[in-house]
Parts: sequence; C-alpha cells; structure tokens
Amino acid sequence: MAEKRKRVRTRDVVAEGLYIASAATRLSLKNRMLVHILAEGEDFDVARYEAEAREALLTLAEEAEADAARTERQRKRARGRHSESDGTHDYRSRDVRNLRRRQKQSLHVARELRARAEDVEELRKLILDARDVAWNEVAKNIDRTLRIEAARPDLDPDYERMRGARMQALRLVDLPKLTSRRRSLAKQQELRAQGIEPEILESAADVFDPAELE
Repeated sequence: MAEKRKRVRTRDVVAEGLYIASAATRLSLKNRMLVHILAEGEDFDVARYEAEAREALLTLAEEAEADAARTERQRKRARGRHSESDGTHDYRSRDVRNLRRRQKQSLHVARELRARAEDVEELRKLILDARDVAWNEVAKNIDRTLRIEAARPDLDPDYERMRGARMQALRLVDLPKLTSRRRSLAKQQELRAQGIEPEILESAADVFDPAELE
C-alpha cells in the first residue's frame, strides 16, 4: 500500500512539473507572438512558431536533466554520511532515498518534454493556446484604452444632475469666497501702502476651480 501511495505521489510530481513546463512554454510563445505580430506586423502562422515551441520544450528538458545530474551528485555525497546536517542542501544517508526519487522524477519530466517536442500535435496545441492568451491580453488592453478615451463628461448619465449641483455650489460657496478674497487683497494692498505688513493670505486652495464649471 505504501509503495502504491509513493507511485501516486511521484506521478503527481511529474504531472505538476509538466504543467509548469507547458505554462512556461506558452508564456514564452505568447511574448514572441506579441513581438512578431504587433511590433513587426507579421501574420499569425502556426508553422512559424513550431521551431520556437520545440526549442522551448527542449531547453526545459535540458534543465530537468541537469537537475537530475545535480541530484545524483548530491545522493552520492550523502551516502554513508550519518552526522547532523548543516543546512537544507547538506544531505545525509537518510536522504538518499528521497534524492533517488527526485532524480527519477526529473528524468521522467525530461523524457516527457522531449517526447512532446517531437509531437507536432502537442506543439500546435501549445501554439494555439499561446495565441489565445496573447489575443486575450491584447483585447483587454484595447478595451481598457477605449474605456479611458470614451470617458467623456457628457456621456456620463449623471452629468446634467451633477453639473446643476456644481453650479449651485459655485453660486452659494465659491463666488462669495472669491468676492471675499478680492476684498482681502484690496485691504492688504491698502495696508502695504501705509507701510503695514498684512497677515498672510488665505490658502490658494480656497479659491474655486474653474474646471468645476464643466
């Protein structure tokens, strides 16, 4: 029973590794599509990206193989060592079984990635998925831009009602405030003419904003 559970865990780890590799490949393809199609004006062609998809998968396979080789070296160093570990990657004899399992998992992921790199249908699926992701990103950017450019005050359904409120505030608050400020300016000029230094003026923030008339 324990061995069966171990196989399930290994299968899950391999599946997760392949999922991450596929996601990384789609991201790489998406970015290249945005450059080729938007920046360089190319037309979309599945065959155009097959070599790039294959290259991305093979690169990830090489990384998995390098991880397996590194794990093997760690396993060999750990064999026969029974002292206390000095850190996370300072393995001991008790870690040998887990390191062997990790090595096999990495090699399994590498083999699957190399197989997918030679599977034209798998490559096409990755490319089409990447195209959909790229299109969704472009569509969202276009939608966001149009919403910003279309956000004109006169298209606001509450524009007229709110404009009336702003005009009322202008008459009841801002215009009296402006009149008071002009009187204050005149008084201060008069005091300066008499050689008296007047008090500091009100904050400029107290003056009404002409944009509020919109």
